[in-house]
Amino acid sequence: MVLTQQKKIVILITLSLLLFSTLLAGGCAKPKTEQPESVTLLLDWTPNTNFSGIYSAIELGYYREEGLEVVLVQAPGSVIQMVGANRAEFGFSFQEEVTFARLAEIPVVSVAAVIQHNSSGFISLKERGIESPSDFEGKSYGGWGSPVEEATIRALMERQGADFGRVEMITTGEVDQLVAIEREADFAWIFYGWTGIEAELKGLDFNFIELRLEDPALNYYTPVLISNEALIDTNPELVRRFMRATAKGYIFAIENPEEAARILTEAVPELNADLVLASQLWLAARYQAEAETWGLQKLETWDNYGKWLLEHGLIEEMPELEKAFTNAFLD
Repeated sequence: MVLTQQKKIVILITLSLLLFSTLLAGGCAKPKTEQPESVTLLLDWTPNTNFSGIYSAIELGYYREEGLEVVLVQAPGSVIQMVGANRAEFGFSFQEEVTFARLAEIPVVSVAAVIQHNSSGFISLKERGIESPSDFEGKSYGGWGSPVEEATIRALMERQGADFGRVEMITTGEVDQLVAIEREADFAWIFYGWTGIEAELKGLDFNFIELRLEDPALNYYTPVLISNEALIDTNPELVRRFMRATAKGYIFAIENPEEAARILTEAVPELNADLVLASQLWLAARYQAEAETWGLQKLETWDNYGKWLLEHGLIEEMPELEKAFTNAFLD
């Protein structure tokens, strides 16, 4: 049965498969044969609705129609490093990470924006009284401990004349953000499409400060799909086939959110089915939003956030944006 084959794709992946994944030789795409061509796709997080288009494309045979078999791997390390080192053909990342990678001469390219607008922001229990960045004063933040977190919080507070020095920064690591705001910190950075929906289902009384509404420059693409520059140059037809099937998968998820939720839940049964469905319904209108086609990326969005990183001292120069992303593989 098709479903059994697809579950095997997800369940039977090991690191050894990742290490054997290399660039395809030659400059032309291989003709379709009865034996599908295997490509590796790295997930940057545990399975969730950001990846629904992929799971739908696998289950519905869209990759098979393109002569491909997609091997999903939850990356044991940096997706950027692995795709850049040709250990996988594709992966999930985000605009900020791709920007840093290009400046570090890591040859990765964003080939699609999975969601058109940044849905992330800061969540806090309503009882903490945090309704705007100025309310961060005297509060504690629980996060991953990255420079971008500090720069973002500082910038939002300074726009409102607040003192960043009065924020306690706590590194909580991989702890559940909802657990963090209940036990360890006053506010945390989340993606609303998953953790915000989870907070709703749990009945939490919370406030949410959406980044893109606080500063237009923070409306960057997250997540994005990436590939390797060498693969794009030497075998663009492989990339085109992969992206054609992937786009069909996301369009299916947009038009059939309940069915896409079922596919994801059956492929990854440990997920909370109610959360998957609610998240899928929320994201269905946001994958493509007002864009002409799913996956489309704007130079303006890349330029705005790059300049924001530059202004706040997180990068020393702008990358060559025409090499950082491409829309060439979107129909």
